[in-house]
Amino acid sequence: MADAPKIAFGSFAAPQRGVLVVFCDDGLKFGPATAKALGSATGLVARAAKAERFTGKSGKSLDLIMPEGLKVDRLTVIGAGKLADLKPQDFVKFGGVSMGKLPSGASDATVFAELPAGAKMSGEAAADLAQGVLLRAYAFDRYKTKRKDDDKPPQKRSITIATGDAAAARKAYVAREAIAGGVLMARDLVNEPANILYPEEFARRAQALKKVGVVVEVLDVKAMTKLGMGALLGVGQGSRRDSRVVIMRWDGGKKGEAPVAFIGKGVCFDTGGISIKPAAGMEDMKGDMAGAACVVGLMQALAARKAKVNAVGVIGCVENMPDGNAQRPGDIVTSMSGQTIEIINTDAEGRLVLADVLWYTAKRFKPKFMIDLATLTGAIIVALGQEFAGMFANNDELSHRLHLAGEATDEKVWRMPLSPFYDKMIDSKFADMKNTGGSRWGGAITAAQFIQRFVTDMTPWAHLDIAGTGMDSRASDINKSWGSGWGVRLLDRLVAEHYEK
Repeated sequence: MADAPKIAFGSFAAPQRGVLVVFCDDGLKFGPATAKALGSATGLVARAAKAERFTGKSGKSLDLIMPEGLKVDRLTVIGAGKLADLKPQDFVKFGGVSMGKLPSGASDATVFAELPAGAKMSGEAAADLAQGVLLRAYAFDRYKTKRKDDDKPPQKRSITIATGDAAAARKAYVAREAIAGGVLMARDLVNEPANILYPEEFARRAQALKKVGVVVEVLDVKAMTKLGMGALLGVGQGSRRDSRVVIMRWDGGKKGEAPVAFIGKGVCFDTGGISIKPAAGMEDMKGDMAGAACVVGLMQALAARKAKVNAVGVIGCVENMPDGNAQRPGDIVTSMSGQTIEIINTDAEGRLVLADVLWYTAKRFKPKFMIDLATLTGAIIVALGQEFAGMFANNDELSHRLHLAGEATDEKVWRMPLSPFYDKMIDSKFADMKNTGGSRWGGAITAAQFIQRFVTDMTPWAHLDIAGTGMDSRASDINKSWGSGWGVRLLDRLVAEHYEK
């Protein structure tokens, strides 16, 4: 895997080598420090912009090779657009754009964190810029053994963010670097192949969080059997790989205060079981644990930035395989809650995992709220595409806070309905419920209705269906990876804004 660049903060000064990245507005104007550093090259930029029809539109860029009057190898001008339209999250995007414009062989770069008209970016904005650089720099290439010389990244990359307040930027970057570290951890987990990352290995990697002060506990099959987790264990019984539940606790808040809780679906590979999936595209099912990956990454981020909150993360790690011991359509299993479930389709397995893990979390920790994340249904992709995650909630305040956090981080959620009408679709003739609605219609909703049966009315709860955002999601300015690490920044923002004060 490509090493992350070393990021430093410094003052405005024309660099003597490498790549210089600067920003302009939609009138091709520069800030005073930028204009001073460019000197006579300002005219060269104007000529090149006219030739390339570059107008300074937000996120667009102009490259000049060996610019006359500068000692750098390359000058990149990035448009910030209309300054009145700038939003706080744009600075993370600009950092990603900056990193994306660096040639693969570039080892040194300087980014001027300054806007036109002397509007120097604050220390917070400069730190956001640096976070965007770090997120965009990620590449999962650990299994590539042959690379062309012109495609090899340098052994070490150094990027300096020039800013008017380097001390403030360094201070703000501490938390942002921690959050980015959680995102990158989640991406690593999602990108790993299933022969490497199976339930026991997933649990082992989660135990690495002990290094940052997270308390980690692992439940094996014997422990889960004793607890009565028949729904989760039924999913994994066809695999040679034993299932695991991992409990992670970060105690950064007041002693004895109820924690906030995050629950993740960790299906390390999903064949569909006896209700086997078509072969085409099945390789993507290595990412069916993106919800659990997000929870691990979030716990890493909270601990690394020493969040003043008590938080618990619980993930159910299984492998859904179709051997002679696999559960069958028509089987009836008993969940930890005591409710019985008729298995209609063994490919509707994630909700069975969540059923037991949610119940366990609620009973043991009595949290302030529970949020579960799961690559649960193709139906949510039909409804929302890859722009939004589907959000189902039994609590308006929690739903609203998630919405605002999504707007702030650009990890957006869209609230979907819950209704007793849909509940009727999962009633069973033979058990308390069945694991699918038996219809193509409303599949993401009936899945959420199923999960809700394992949440008490007293516990605020939200379910995030991240099938369209957690893996094979759309590329963005801060991510070109198949595994996105989606949800870490969203949930960290939720915690920071509402549960640490």
